[in-house]
Amino acid sequence: MSRYVSFRDFDWVLLGFVLAICALGVIQIHSATEHTKFAGSHLKQIYWIVGGLGAMFLVSLVNYQALLEQVHWMYVASLASLIAVLLFGQRYLGAKRWIKMTGGGHFQPSEWVKLILILAMAKYFSDLQQRELSWPDFLKAGAIVGFPMLLVLKQPDLGTALTYLPVAMMGLFLGGLRWKQALVVLLVLALLLPIAWIKILKPYQKERLASFRDPDANPQGAGYQVNQSLIAVGSGGIWGSKQGSQTHLAFLPVPQTDFIFAAFAEEHGFVGALAVLLLYFIVLMRLTQNAQTAPDRAGAFLVMGVVAVLSFHVLVNVGMVVGFMPVTGIPLPLMSYGGSSVLFMFLALGIVMNIRMRRFVN
Repeated sequence: MSRYVSFRDFDWVLLGFVLAICALGVIQIHSATEHTKFAGSHLKQIYWIVGGLGAMFLVSLVNYQALLEQVHWMYVASLASLIAVLLFGQRYLGAKRWIKMTGGGHFQPSEWVKLILILAMAKYFSDLQQRELSWPDFLKAGAIVGFPMLLVLKQPDLGTALTYLPVAMMGLFLGGLRWKQALVVLLVLALLLPIAWIKILKPYQKERLASFRDPDANPQGAGYQVNQSLIAVGSGGIWGSKQGSQTHLAFLPVPQTDFIFAAFAEEHGFVGALAVLLLYFIVLMRLTQNAQTAPDRAGAFLVMGVVAVLSFHVLVNVGMVVGFMPVTGIPLPLMSYGGSSVLFMFLALGIVMNIRMRRFVN
């Protein structure tokens, strides 16, 4: 099969738009951190992007069918890594999300689990080969995503746990979800929400949800981030403000990570923000086109799983910045500073390229 695989079939157009988003992210990280203790973060981001590109090209050469055949071992390893975080993880700001590595680095398994869940759901639904889901198949699919999601909630990391939901929803939708099953999901969620509010959510998470409904109720506390973000976006106007007072005077929290879109909108205005959203839209459309040309059912499920996660990240992060979503700590893909997020996206894109390069292979 490898004889017929060529980089001529690589989606260079998609890669070009992805690198354009990354470049805007590096520029904004440099601008947002230039006179802070995080100065130089943009250089680290460049290293992560270069490393991600190398990983993407390597993954594109490994037959995705071979990855799917070994996904059960990957799934067991992912559960083991999440359990290891709970047992031996490093606590930071009240949460255990990282395992400290030799050399001072940190590994966040929950980011990588998203990729394994995409592979697991693609393998599961491609093997079913039926138009409609039976109830046992429906429950098994929920359990595949449910177990790692509960382990991540235990850390606690509500934002990352929520990013597992679009993988499950896309898999169920493409796998033949029936309206009765969808109704059951909605009813179960309606019953679980009060329980989650009382038993699962931490006090600071409840404050974030409350501040989302009324950020002015506690402007110096839980509502501070949302208010400063709205001020930053609004002060950008049409063309942006090069001074970027909210960003450069440190009113806007973490402008290089969660609120990088607010910082970008302040400095480049409505036009710049719209341009970034257009780039994401083009990337999503290009990914969807690759799903349509996938050589088999599993390949289509894999690409659409990546589409689901990327769409969810963009919608929630941008919605959080403009006050339409609660603050959950979900980064903006390819733009926000962070090695785990960048590497996850490039590995996911590597699998997409892998599938595209084999679309003419019999």
